[in-house]
Amino acid sequence: MRRKLIPVAIAVVAVLALAAWALTRKREAPHFTGFVEGEERILRSEVTARALDVAFGEGAEVPAGAVVARLDTSEIDARIDSQRHELEVIDAEILAQGERVKLIESTWPRDVQARRADVEQAEAAARNAQSSFAREQNLARTGATTAQLVDDQRARNDQAQAALARARDVLARTQAEEANIALARRQFESQQRRRELAEAQLRELEVLRAKHEVRAPGVPTVVQTQLLWPGELAQPGTPILSVLDPRDKYVQIYVPVEDVQRVRVGRRVEIELDSLPGQRLAGEVSFVADQANFTPEKIETRRDRLGQVYRAKVRILEGADRMPPGTEGNVYLVGAEEKRA
Repeated sequence: MRRKLIPVAIAVVAVLALAAWALTRKREAPHFTGFVEGEERILRSEVTARALDVAFGEGAEVPAGAVVARLDTSEIDARIDSQRHELEVIDAEILAQGERVKLIESTWPRDVQARRADVEQAEAAARNAQSSFAREQNLARTGATTAQLVDDQRARNDQAQAALARARDVLARTQAEEANIALARRQFESQQRRRELAEAQLRELEVLRAKHEVRAPGVPTVVQTQLLWPGELAQPGTPILSVLDPRDKYVQIYVPVEDVQRVRVGRRVEIELDSLPGQRLAGEVSFVADQANFTPEKIETRRDRLGQVYRAKVRILEGADRMPPGTEGNVYLVGAEEKRA
């Protein structure tokens, strides 16, 4: 009788164990396997120059905004000095031209007034000479004067008329010099525009010189890889350092198609890494791919099978500095929604 009861007892125990395992499995929160990654930033050169110094090596902590590399500035310094000298020359030319404009503007009205006075004086002399010549002609008809006096008066009249013509010509030329004032002003304005252009070119050179100091991002980072050494030639786009913000990390997971509706951007999750067993840290889904792809061979989903999955990123909200990139672990879906399930 006892021998018959033993198989029954074993069967009952097996059923109870299976039921307990099923209940435990049912209570366990859904999770996905993933690994920690960081937002690596590559610091690159923007100019062509030889590296003089790379201040931080691999593993070094880099303060926010620190100068991580210095490039040779001898060439750009020479260009800046030349541009500054050109600005000094332009400034001297502008000063001289400005004085010239002031002089022309101040003397021209007085010159015109003086030439008009000369014309008026010449006109009066011409009228007087013409009247004297007419009187001598009348006296000559009556025999009251000599032919010599008439000839002398004719000569004086001709000289007076010629002097009047010259005075009028000088006045006309002086009045025409008003165009020189406009020309001098245009030259002055042209030199000012030339200076503005030269000054803009100097600012561009100074900005270019500032790029010979390669700076870190505005947050503290850690050097992952040094890619350029002193003495090497950097070109625009040449990588110098790769750095990582130790507080800006995420866990990359692959979500099966049937679970993708539960993994939404903004959803809070819990992260447990193999390097920190038993500790769950807060995380948040920050990205879910729009298109499905195939699971990489080295990544296992929670159903431990290959198939179409959606790549997702879970931002680590706390303790990110304690999670080195490459560490594997689980991302658990928790919350009211999962408790109801």
